[in-house]
Amino acid sequence: MISAGDFRNGITVEIEGNVFQIVEFQHVKPGKGAAFVRTKLKNIKNGGVVEKTFRPTEKFPPARIDRKDMQYLYADGDMFNFMDTENYEQIALNADEVGDALKFVKENEMVKVCSHNGSVFAIEPPLFVELEVTETEPGFKGDTATGANKPATVETGATVNVPLFVEIGDKIKIDTRTGEYLSRV
Repeated sequence: MISAGDFRNGITVEIEGNVFQIVEFQHVKPGKGAAFVRTKLKNIKNGGVVEKTFRPTEKFPPARIDRKDMQYLYADGDMFNFMDTENYEQIALNADEVGDALKFVKENEMVKVCSHNGSVFAIEPPLFVELEVTETEPGFKGDTATGANKPATVETGATVNVPLFVEIGDKIKIDTRTGEYLSRV
């Protein structure tokens, strides 16, 4: 059991049957009255963020989150297929469970599948991916003074803002957390 006085960022706990990750916490000792812990909690299953306060002595069970490396195989309609590379078991997840986590992931790439008590709630793509630009408008000479960007479509179908010098066929590096262009490869 984890007491509210021991809360730290990133810890996952079960509160009222839901799994929450602590995003932010603050120990408050007012001049009058008892101390308390003010927290921002992110619901792991639906992504919602709530603010709650707890007495430092309240205890909660830790939530065990399993992160398993799996290979993204292919999409079949709105079902996405993944394979465990250790025992070759395959699982299929629907589009609601996957969300937009795979917009920068090509087939046969490794991802982390996150589950709690056997139910998958999230897919974590690699932090950085290298993708080829399949469609973008040409940049014009002289437009570079402002550091302008233009939209470009990459091979997975996602759209990224890139500098004007990037052309069709270039491989670019993208940060999957923010969806931002990092560099040409």
